Amino acid sequence: MAIYFGSTGFIELKRDALNSQIGTSLNPADVNTTKKRFSVENINGSLITGDQVEIETVDGSNLELLDSHSFPDLRKYIHIDDMGGIKLYNTFGAALAGEVSDALTLTTPSSTKDILIRTRNTRFRPLAKVTEFEITTTRDTVDVSNLGEEFRRQYENGLISGQGTIQTIWQHRNFQNDTPDFVEPEFAVYLSQLLVRMQQGADFEGRFYIYNDPSQSTNSVWYQSMCVVTNVAINVPASGLIEARIEFITNGEIRLHNGVPPAFLLQENADKILQEDGDGILLEDP
Repeated sequence: MAIYFGSTGFIELKRDALNSQIGTSLNPADVNTTKKRFSVENINGSLITGDQVEIETVDGSNLELLDSHSFPDLRKYIHIDDMGGIKLYNTFGAALAGEVSDALTLTTPSSTKDILIRTRNTRFRPLAKVTEFEITTTRDTVDVSNLGEEFRRQYENGLISGQGTIQTIWQHRNFQNDTPDFVEPEFAVYLSQLLVRMQQGADFEGRFYIYNDPSQSTNSVWYQSMCVVTNVAINVPASGLIEARIEFITNGEIRLHNGVPPAFLLQENADKILQEDGDGILLEDP
């Protein structure tokens, strides 16, 4: 008889992308090349540190923002400071850290340009410092009993919903001397930011691995669904670890998979190679 322990379980998150692009203007006065930061209007509540964004000019002319960049668009990871300033980075981990030394060098635009900004979050990333999680699926029942019947009858094809909780050790970034559990993971602070995001909402796509056999990937079992964060509680004890408890509900279809986790055809920078409809290309044999 096989006995399973939760030590192989983990969670992967994929950030949701903006349903529509943000139209704004890039003003030369709002670009600080010394601090490697710039600011634009109309992004409050839409973008979060770590998002991968695509910025392009409306008229198709060259985007004057990155040093030695002569193209009408760019795709980079962003770090947003408390004042709404944006710094650009080549990697997700560097964007979370937000160090000026790692930020990309900017150039001052020659004139004000109308630009469009959209998020391009396409990757699942493991959630770090998870101590336990729980996911519950429920099917609604509808009483279809008739008067005079002695036994209650239920409509067996009711709506399915799900909910769950995630318990984590609170952390917002990797530090220099850390030994991370994963490469470029998400942290609990992202789910906290989702809950207070005004414009886009608090949704994410989650894979909840009940069992993952590193030596035989075909044995993996996981739930997958779009989710909405509904509650985040932070526990700050005087003499203990700071912990976060995240509650969520599912939004749409819930799938229970058994087999090989899906994989996509990637570019050298680990971004997906996209089809014409914007979807990634799934590998038939990961």
